[in-house]
Amino acid sequence: MKPTETGQVAHSAAEVYETFFLPALFTQWTDRVLDAAGVRPGHQVLDVACGTGVLARAAAAWVGPDGAVVGLDLNPGMLAVARREAPDISWREGRAEALPFPDAHFDAVVSQFGLMFFADQVGALREMARVLRPGGRLAVAVWDTLANTPGYDVMVELLDRLFGPEAAKGLRAPYVLGDVPALHALFAAAGMPDATITTHPGTARYPSIADWVYTDIKGWTLAEMIDDAQYERLLAEAKATLQPFVTADGAVAFPAPAHIVAASRPRSRVVK
Repeated sequence: MKPTETGQVAHSAAEVYETFFLPALFTQWTDRVLDAAGVRPGHQVLDVACGTGVLARAAAAWVGPDGAVVGLDLNPGMLAVARREAPDISWREGRAEALPFPDAHFDAVVSQFGLMFFADQVGALREMARVLRPGGRLAVAVWDTLANTPGYDVMVELLDRLFGPEAAKGLRAPYVLGDVPALHALFAAAGMPDATITTHPGTARYPSIADWVYTDIKGWTLAEMIDDAQYERLLAEAKATLQPFVTADGAVAFPAPAHIVAASRPRSRVVK
């Protein structure tokens, strides 16, 4: 799989991701995911595809001093930022498809906007269920469809027009699991046919169009694909094309809904 499909970014992009993407998109989802997973004080929690750790840091506050949180990610650049921001959390490098933990080890397993990038999505979900204790809960957030996220729908079209389908794929990839029936089928194939899917409203917010473009290019997989001249061309085009998403104060805001999928590991059997 190419970086545009796996969501793997360079270390410099991880810094931009932490500074800009978190407030723009990701911070608003942490409490919703943790609530869906039933996280409580004293719980042992695993955050799969933790990135720079926004969800794991929130989980640490929820579980308190008697609980523990582990954040796992494949990307060493993301983990370097995570360790700097929260050195008291246990950060592990590893693959979602082969979690380096024993069976029935965690009270809750969470994953926020990572499932779409796994090479083996069914295998990763089975692994998450494997490391859950009987009665433990899993909660996974994925973005709704691109069609229901108007700002990025237009941004993807703009990248395609200027630089071709490979560049556009970098921003299309996060939305590939937005179809609810297909998402249900994915969890059923992983042994969780009773998983529930709840669609929540969300909002993407950027201080300006320039900040939006900077975040999408410099903080994501396109950082090493778009050169300086192309970046300036994109910025000039974006200031006109993306104008409908600019608010009265010059900031940017548009709907960015997501699905949260929740499931419990049965107390009477092991999910295979």
